[in-house]
Amino acid sequence: MVDISTGQVWAQAGAYERYIGRWSALVARSFLEWLDVERGGRWLDVGCGTGVLSAAIRERDASARIAGVDPSAAFLEAARQRVPDGDYTVGDAQALPHADATFDAVVSGLVLNFVAAPERAASELARVTRPGGTVAAYVWDYGGEMQLIRRCFEAARELDPEADELDEGRRFPLCKLDRLEALLRGAGLTDVDSRHIDVPTVFRDFDDYWEPFLAGQGPAPAYVVSLEERHREALRERLRASLRAAEDGSIALVARALAVRGRR
Repeated sequence: MVDISTGQVWAQAGAYERYIGRWSALVARSFLEWLDVERGGRWLDVGCGTGVLSAAIRERDASARIAGVDPSAAFLEAARQRVPDGDYTVGDAQALPHADATFDAVVSGLVLNFVAAPERAASELARVTRPGGTVAAYVWDYGGEMQLIRRCFEAARELDPEADELDEGRRFPLCKLDRLEALLRGAGLTDVDSRHIDVPTVFRDFDDYWEPFLAGQGPAPAYVVSLEERHREALRERLRASLRAAEDGSIALVARALAVRGRR
């Protein structure tokens, strides 16, 4: 096994889309419906990645003014393809390159657990939000019902005891509703509440489920590609046996995100 710490570096937009992006787009729409922010405002998408959440904002509100920040230049190029009129900048969630009280809504999708100092990031999200504005975020429920990843690590632990230490459910303790609420309250936000968002993840067949793990984008795929070939094949077959397929070969799972919102 090799060091998989670089698994948290997101650099290949196409691989990300097949692994997570196609499902996070479904979460983004439900998330925005829940926020119900007034149309025509200024939005900042922090850790915007390939622009999935930005595109959902544009889909919901053609008059929204959208800015985005992400450390990956490759992902920002994909975001610009999705939302050409967005103002995208390479930057860090812990030191946003924006003035105080600039935006009506500041959102972050699937990012805060990957930030070294989430408390600092939450304070930055609050800082750039105007008084009365909305700050909100969502992360995957790694320890619970983010099933496409959970099933992978359940199978991995049966074959490799070391996989337990790499399980995202253990590595990302922030991914709990009460901890997300505490994070926003700690940043001085009020009217904080949270909910979970479930979306269906239906895979055409087993290969449609398995192949995205082979691109190495994200912690679970980084673990998969770090394995020796015989161990990777053993994991693949253990997963194949454990995932229930329909008569047409499709595999239906659930992806759960944990969402939190507050007001400055």
